[in-house]
Amino acid sequence: MKKYLSLFVVLVMAFTISTSAVRAEDSTDSNTSRGTREEVKLENDAIRAATKAKIDALKANIKTERDAAKAKMKEARIVGRERALERFDAAVLRMSNLKDRVSAQITKLEAKGVDVTGAKAFVVTATTKLEEAKTKIAAASAIFSTSTNELGMEIKGALRTLTKDTQTLVVEAHKALRDAIKSLKDAIKVKIDAEAKTKSATDTDKEDDGDDE
Repeated sequence: MKKYLSLFVVLVMAFTISTSAVRAEDSTDSNTSRGTREEVKLENDAIRAATKAKIDALKANIKTERDAAKAKMKEARIVGRERALERFDAAVLRMSNLKDRVSAQITKLEAKGVDVTGAKAFVVTATTKLEEAKTKIAAASAIFSTSTNELGMEIKGALRTLTKDTQTLVVEAHKALRDAIKSLKDAIKVKIDAEAKTKSATDTDKEDDGDDE
C-alpha cells in the first residue's frame, strides 16, 4: 500500500510541475515565465538528487544480500533502470545543446537586424517541452528508486506512460527547434530581399539624378 501511495504522490507531482511548465509557456510576462521555469528546474533537480541518493543506497543494500542469485538479479534491475534514465537524459541533452546553438544564432542575427521574433517563440516552446520531459524523467527516477524488487503491473503501466510522454515531448521540442531554424532562414531571406530592393531603389534614384544633370 505504501509503495502505491508513493507512486501516486510522484505522479501527482509530475502532473503539477508539468502544468506549471505549460503555464510558463502561456504567460504573457516573460519574467514570470523565466521564473516559473527556473522553479520547475529546481524541483526537477531536487527530485533527481534525492532519487540518486536512494538508488545509491539500494546499491549499498545489495552488497548485504547473502543470496548471490538474488543479489545479481537486484543489481541487474538497478543497472537496467539507470541505463533507461541515461538514455532519456542523453536525448534531452542533445535537444538542449541544439537549443543553445539555435539561441546563439538568434542572438547573432538579432544584432544584425534580422527579425527573430518567430524563432524566439519556437525556442520558448522547445524550452518548455524539455522542462516537461525532465519532469517526466524525474518522476520515473523516483519510481525506480523505491526498491530493487520487480515492479508491479500498475507501476509498469505508469512507467510506460511516462516513457511515451517523455519521447513525445522530446520529439515536439525537436520540431519546435526545426521550426525556429526555418523561421530564421525565412527571416534572413526577407532581410536580404528588403536590402536588395532598397539598394535597387537607391541605384535608380542615383541614375535619375544623373539624367537630370
